[in-house]
Amino acid sequence: MGSFTHFNEQGRARMVDISEKDVTVRTAVARSGVIVTKEIYEGITEGTMKKGDVLAVAQVAGVMAAKNTSQWIPMCHPLSLSGVDIRFDWETDGEYRLHIEVHVKTKGSTGVEMEALTAASATALTVYDMCKAMDKGLVIMPTFLAEKSGGKNGDYKRTE
Repeated sequence: MGSFTHFNEQGRARMVDISEKDVTVRTAVARSGVIVTKEIYEGITEGTMKKGDVLAVAQVAGVMAAKNTSQWIPMCHPLSLSGVDIRFDWETDGEYRLHIEVHVKTKGSTGVEMEALTAASATALTVYDMCKAMDKGLVIMPTFLAEKSGGKNGDYKRTE
């Protein structure tokens, strides 16, 4: 079990000790999305959804999720985040796809990939929750890490 970072000598789960890691600026970008119907697209963009401003609520949910990732993912370290920015973009070429992009930043000893991924997931789930009364067949698109910077493993950029 010695080669597994998240297990101790007894083979039990542990949170990794990061006290010797360098403090650096670390960023991560995660993406997700939701495929909606034309009616839901129009309701969101025209501001007529019965539950209110879908994107505003989803954005707040995403920020809250990023800030609370260590409460969701057992071995994640609680982090002091420097910033969380959530952006939306529509694609309407036959399907109505809401693209979600989350940028997370900190200055610390461990990365913010999980915070970005958690925020992207919570944002997409909140869009679903706010719209499910109109259609339960909405599809949450793949959620993935698009890029990250900082730390000993260096930068990463997904090639699609």
